[in-house]
Amino acid sequence: MDSTASTALPDLWDRLWGSQPDPALWVVLATLAAALAVVVPRSAWRVSRNAVTIAHEGGHGLVALVTGRQLTGIRLHSDTSGLTVSRGKPHGIGMILTAAAGYTAPPLLGLGGAALLAAGHITLLLWLATALLVAMLVMIRNAYGVLPVVLSGGTFLLVSWLAGPQVQAAFGYAVVWFLLLGGVRPAFELQAKRVRGAAGDSDADQLSRLTHVPAGLWLFLFHAVSLCSLIGGGRWLLGM
Repeated sequence: MDSTASTALPDLWDRLWGSQPDPALWVVLATLAAALAVVVPRSAWRVSRNAVTIAHEGGHGLVALVTGRQLTGIRLHSDTSGLTVSRGKPHGIGMILTAAAGYTAPPLLGLGGAALLAAGHITLLLWLATALLVAMLVMIRNAYGVLPVVLSGGTFLLVSWLAGPQVQAAFGYAVVWFLLLGGVRPAFELQAKRVRGAAGDSDADQLSRLTHVPAGLWLFLFHAVSLCSLIGGGRWLLGM
């Protein structure tokens, strides 16, 4: 029993922190094409945007906790919108960072994932993603919200435990490409809504009220973060 445990723990540690070989360039390009196929067409985006919403609301929730706010719950809706509720001062740096974390979370998660993949830590990426999804599941407060989080977490868990290195690599690259590309589109959608006057309570408008900085500048920040993350993360994924 003791010898088995002493052998299993180092093996688990090596599996988690060890590096895996990079996939072939054609795999990287194929996963890029797959990510584009679920981000660009409007019909596919209606479904895949649920995953971006998970990252968006998870970003709000994580930063709320880090800045000392009390996270009370997260809701995900079937129209791909979401709501994160936290308690604390209705102003100040904690509230500002929490509000700013939504649109910046998906591309920054993609950038962090690209850094892990560039270092060969494919399994670590999958396990970290699973852990974050499990932590988020605890805070979900509506029935529909449970579904996409459980499906996403279950997929990550199955791939990380049962799939071989090549499948893990392809899945990891596809996920990171999706976060990088999918992190760009919501800011443009928000911009289009604001032009039509249909997003008066958006994150950018809330930040404007909190900081007295025009909402357009906050929208510019969302664009800058998402596009810079795509460029930087894409270079890492392509080995440039």
